[in-house]
Amino acid sequence: MACRTPIGQLCKRASQPSTLNFTSKPTAALWRRGSICQSRSFATPVPPVTQNATSSKGPTAMVFMNMGGPSTTDEVGDFLSRLFSDADLIPLGRLQGYLGPLLSKRRTPKITQQYAAIGGGSPIRKWSEYQATEMCKILDEISPETAPHKPYVAFRYANPLTEEMYNKLLEDGFGRGKGGRAVAFTQYPQYSCSTTGSSLNDLWKWRQRLEGKSVDTKSDNDGTINWSVIDRWPVHPGLVEAIAQNIEAKLLEYPEDVRNEVVLLFSAHSLPMSVVNRGDPYPAEVAATVQAVMQRLGHSHAYRLVWQSQVGPSAWLGAQTSDTVTNYIKKGQHNMILIPVAFTSDHIETLYELDEEVIGESGHKDTIKRTESLNGHPVFIRALADIAKAHLDSGMACSKQMGLRCPGCKSERCAESKKFFAGQQLAI
Repeated sequence: MACRTPIGQLCKRASQPSTLNFTSKPTAALWRRGSICQSRSFATPVPPVTQNATSSKGPTAMVFMNMGGPSTTDEVGDFLSRLFSDADLIPLGRLQGYLGPLLSKRRTPKITQQYAAIGGGSPIRKWSEYQATEMCKILDEISPETAPHKPYVAFRYANPLTEEMYNKLLEDGFGRGKGGRAVAFTQYPQYSCSTTGSSLNDLWKWRQRLEGKSVDTKSDNDGTINWSVIDRWPVHPGLVEAIAQNIEAKLLEYPEDVRNEVVLLFSAHSLPMSVVNRGDPYPAEVAATVQAVMQRLGHSHAYRLVWQSQVGPSAWLGAQTSDTVTNYIKKGQHNMILIPVAFTSDHIETLYELDEEVIGESGHKDTIKRTESLNGHPVFIRALADIAKAHLDSGMACSKQMGLRCPGCKSERCAESKKFFAGQQLAI
């Protein structure tokens, strides 16, 4: 939203219709039954996994990649500095090294206040670690041949950073002549070069620094970590079902006489039109998620896909979430539900931008609501395990779609990163 939340403004969530060849497509009823069986209790610490497992292919490191967020207000400055320095996310051209630090320094006081307002920090690390750990518990049961599964989290701009995660992998017995399997699992359901692409570029960079530069292809006996990638999953039945269940639960909070007239606003992080016009697949993949959710709901309500977190004077993908809410209020529509469709857990874009700004400043807090984020939703956790299981069974290093660069891409780092992960196929 224009000049509102400088952090949310620049964290774009990305991915695309699932290109993995899933072995099964669970029905909505199956996902609903699964939700009853799952516990929402927080995960307990998992002991390190080393390369001495007895399963045929394990152990397997499951690395959750995301943007991250400062866990405390003291971390905001460093978080913003890394964020504004990332040319994949915020391309500033030749002035990146100058403007990045300048922008982050200017925005730190305001963003620190916003994090203070939502409890003193982002909950994204808590939820990411919980989701990864609970998913691995299920994987150990449904994929014993690749067990034990070890959860890791790698954030792009906050602790634990990709470098920290990679060193932990090495400490736990992966790589350094021992080999081992690791899966980079993006937590952006819809792919964008600015989010998943940036995280994969960073992972490739630290792989080259910590395990040595690689050739285009590799064998399975060079002792380095064998990587594969889950790069998108926007229409997975479990993701769709979890979002739909959250919408249904929120609709029940409205009186029966107005419930059918509630407008559903699916809100995703926007992108600069310069990125969209370069050929980024993100808008199409977000739209695919929305369409799948509405099909699951039987198209029971009117809806729109809107975009939040715009920053600066350049053109961004719209219509903007804040403008949409304001305009509908002017038209007499006061019953609306905001649905975070590209975020897998709460963070500043949901807790502050949507809750405090869009809803809080609307003048209609009783009738404009937001669905719960996915967080620890048991159906969502089961979906993550299903996605991972299908990937492990597929024998694919990455999807074919991931290998296709945007038609307007000029980044050599992107080209080399994609080449590296595709080249891992010989070792999978």
